[in-house]
Amino acid sequence: MNSTPSQSIQTEPACYEVRRSTIHGNGVFATRDIEPGEQIAEYTGERITSDESAVRADAGGGPVNHTFFFSLADGMVIDGGRGGNDSRFINHACEPNCEAQEDEGRVFIYALHPIMRDEELKYNYALIYEERHTPAVKKAFECRCGAPTCTGSMLAPKKRKRARAG
Repeated sequence: MNSTPSQSIQTEPACYEVRRSTIHGNGVFATRDIEPGEQIAEYTGERITSDESAVRADAGGGPVNHTFFFSLADGMVIDGGRGGNDSRFINHACEPNCEAQEDEGRVFIYALHPIMRDEELKYNYALIYEERHTPAVKKAFECRCGAPTCTGSMLAPKKRKRARAG
């Protein structure tokens, strides 16, 4: 299998650092004020196939979406846990202050609105989980962002199947 790390070119010192988070584990925090629309980081790591990501998730003993995997439009996956940078520690939130945008197979994190120094960086994961959303699955993907509009889940809502006209 050929896999290559995605490369990040950073010309300025990072505007963030990793610290313990009240949301979950490690989080990423602004070291200075960040302007809306500012590119904060590139999500980097080893580029692998989605099949390989499933193998790695099984080997890690958890669901495929409980990893540092970032799925790309072409079906490939960036494994931020292998050769990735600190952006892999950006936590999920239902009221995000950042968003991830894919550009030609690369993923960049941008500020949605002003972010103050020491504020935690967050984006909405909107994870796709094809299997049934059982209580156990919902618990595994529980959101702890604490936002007033928190949905309680890092999962994207399942698309409803339309009833056939009959």
